[in-house]
Amino acid sequence: MSDDQAVLQGSTTREGFAVLGHAVRREPGIFALSTLGSVLFAVLTVADAWVLGWSTDHVVIPAFEDGEIGAGLLWAVLGLFVGVAILRAVGIVARRLGAGIMQYRMQAHTRRAVTRQYLALPMEWHQRHPTGQLLSNAYSDVEAAWGPIAPLPMALGTVVMMVIAVAQMLLADVVMALVGLLVFPAVVIANLAYQRLASPLMTRAQGLRAEISEIAHESFDGAMVVKTLGRETEETTRFAAKADQLRDVNIKAGRIRAAFDPTLASLPNVGVLVVLAVGVERVTTGATDPGDVVTVAYLLTIVSFPIRAIGWLLGEFPRSVVGFRRTEAVLAATGSMEYGDRRIPAVEHGARLDVAGLQYAYDADAPLLTGVSFDVEPGRTVAVVGATASGKSTLTSLMTRLVDPDAGQVTIDGIDLRDLAPGALAESVALVPQTAFLFDDTVRGNVTLGADIPDEQVWAALRDAQADGFVAALGDGLGTRLGERGTSLSGGQRQRISLARALVRRPRLLILDDATSAVDPEVEARILASLRAGSSDTTLVVVAYRKATIGLADEVIHLDDGAIADRGTHAELLDRSPAYARLVNAYEQAAHEESK
Repeated sequence: MSDDQAVLQGSTTREGFAVLGHAVRREPGIFALSTLGSVLFAVLTVADAWVLGWSTDHVVIPAFEDGEIGAGLLWAVLGLFVGVAILRAVGIVARRLGAGIMQYRMQAHTRRAVTRQYLALPMEWHQRHPTGQLLSNAYSDVEAAWGPIAPLPMALGTVVMMVIAVAQMLLADVVMALVGLLVFPAVVIANLAYQRLASPLMTRAQGLRAEISEIAHESFDGAMVVKTLGRETEETTRFAAKADQLRDVNIKAGRIRAAFDPTLASLPNVGVLVVLAVGVERVTTGATDPGDVVTVAYLLTIVSFPIRAIGWLLGEFPRSVVGFRRTEAVLAATGSMEYGDRRIPAVEHGARLDVAGLQYAYDADAPLLTGVSFDVEPGRTVAVVGATASGKSTLTSLMTRLVDPDAGQVTIDGIDLRDLAPGALAESVALVPQTAFLFDDTVRGNVTLGADIPDEQVWAALRDAQADGFVAALGDGLGTRLGERGTSLSGGQRQRISLARALVRRPRLLILDDATSAVDPEVEARILASLRAGSSDTTLVVVAYRKATIGLADEVIHLDDGAIADRGTHAELLDRSPAYARLVNAYEQAAHEESK
């Protein structure tokens, strides 16, 4: 995505607080709880300074002067310190619990929103975005976006702590307070310098995380290719190169953070030393009391904690803003399909399919389909035949509305697919694609996909797909787990499970995109014969290559260079179309040579 490479513009601090504003508006109750806990902690931390100063003036100094301490005073001091500590602990629990709940809720909400958007966006959008990048958007970018929520309540509470502490310092001694507060301009300058240096690095790091996910996903997906062609070293090198880049960027960011944090922590300590020096001078001249020096110095050490807490918050902003921008780019993506409210009537016969004037292009300068028009009567079987890259698979995607045409329309029983309600098309139409994808689930789970379908119906679909025999021979039958992508099965077996998945839903229109290419011809003939036996209930469109498959069709559509070159029966096309005859004979010859 282009924003992965963009340099952050504008104020990172302002954008960071805007990101947190989204979380506060969504979770106001939890935010209020955690903030109240933080404020309670802040007030009672400052109260410690008052207790310390009061104890110095009323207990410690009189003890040096009189040589004794009253038992009542000791118990009073102990009670004050213990009471403050207990209430402060309550504030810590409320702050941390609220911040954790708020952070995890926002992460869950954003991940659900991103996933819903992935499902809503059309296939052409997904084809432009690598899987690794999408995984990064839904995982690391979400975590980065809401990272500042954890220190947010503490930072807000410590602002209250800072205000109270500064007010108490001014009441104790104005001169020492003003001297101590000179550290604040230095803190602001240090933070601005950190964000200016860190923001571009955080942007680059998030982009690299997506690239690493993409490379890893490709390597895992193509494990068979990598291993059989001996590309392990090259893939490892490719992954290592990006991992090294991410390491180097993170190290650079870490060096900046390593310089920023100690600087932020040391500035208040420098202020304390200056205050003590000034305080000693003022005590010797009688301008102030020792208790006031202790109070101001201690309050300045307390002020250092809010400064560090705010620094932790601001330190998370660069990465948070980048993560939020990347997830927002997904949520703001256009191209989602518009739906109507119509549904296809549920009747007991095959659907009528009409394709009129379809045009589609992945690249505007190179149209793939142009003016494709045909119709299929209910219960009929039509074979679509064409050379590689003639647009057959794209046509099946248009007939199942995985994508929308640039022009023209597809109708089922006279209803434009774009007028159907969400999910309505799947009630009547099923597609079995070229590549059979199986989940790491049982046979039953892969066929039903979680639908409440009785086992009898599952077995019937497996029989129609000629898969019941090998499924029955598996260790646990329908309960056998197939492994990731069905690796425990052969290619032909995976295709038959995929076909059964479509048949179990009893579609009125079944589209097979070369869905039996890995099945031997004898089994394929039995599958097609079984489908033909129930042809009155199902309209069948088959992207086919084998003569035996094509010969079973009532009609053949010859697709050439994105347009319909001819249509008719298989025999008619063999007689009148030399191009068609050369094509199917070439496929048959290639299949014959492969079988030798």
